[in-house]
Amino acid sequence: MQMDFEKIFERPKTLRPVATHYCPGCGHGIAGRLVAEVIDELNVSERAVGVAPVGCSVLLYNYLEIDMYEAAHGRAPAVATGCKRVRPDLVVFTYQGDGDFASIGIAEAVHAAARGEKISTIFINNAIYGMTGGQMAPTTLIGQKTTTSPIGRTSERAGFPIRMAELLATLDGAAYIARVAVNSPKHIIKARRAVKKAFETQIKGLGYSMVEILSPCPTDWRMTPIEAAKWVEEKMMPYYPLGEFKVPQKEK
Repeated sequence: MQMDFEKIFERPKTLRPVATHYCPGCGHGIAGRLVAEVIDELNVSERAVGVAPVGCSVLLYNYLEIDMYEAAHGRAPAVATGCKRVRPDLVVFTYQGDGDFASIGIAEAVHAAARGEKISTIFINNAIYGMTGGQMAPTTLIGQKTTTSPIGRTSERAGFPIRMAELLATLDGAAYIARVAVNSPKHIIKARRAVKKAFETQIKGLGYSMVEILSPCPTDWRMTPIEAAKWVEEKMMPYYPLGEFKVPQKEK
């Protein structure tokens, strides 16, 4: 008996059919797919430009079928600014981790938002330096153990974790700022909506947009993927609450 099947889920056209280098349970693969899905839905693949700097985010250009820059560590917002100012018709975004965006590149991040640059940032917060060995990051939680804080981060020695979404939301040039997570299906659905709103904010010319994504890092957290997903929910979300911290008030 012949049966007809309808395909209801498939690879986004913007996502290349290649194997991922990310560790099992890592949220980067999900985040990259969400970006690809949004690019397809908005039909902007021919004018989308991504900027990926140093860190676990650096190989995004292997996975997206769009034009990409590779920026020096922390300088992705500066590179994206130059691209967007020269070609304002393009849809330009940066894809950055917490060590890149919240540490060495925090000046570029803050000033791009303060200037209201019409670019978007997808910011992966996994509370650790993933690529270079699991060192403490600006987003590492108090008490969290890393290779450079083996007994746990303390506020006395390292200060407090930086909440980038709340920080950037105070700047007048920032139009859309949100924090989401990719540790469960319901959160992934909400994350996709936020990424789409960030890109739409840019396309409408409303100002700077940023989506912070809480992402598991099982390898450097020394956890199983299931344990890491649970840790995002139980440990990260209380300190980094999800939600929209700034939305566009009006179209310019």
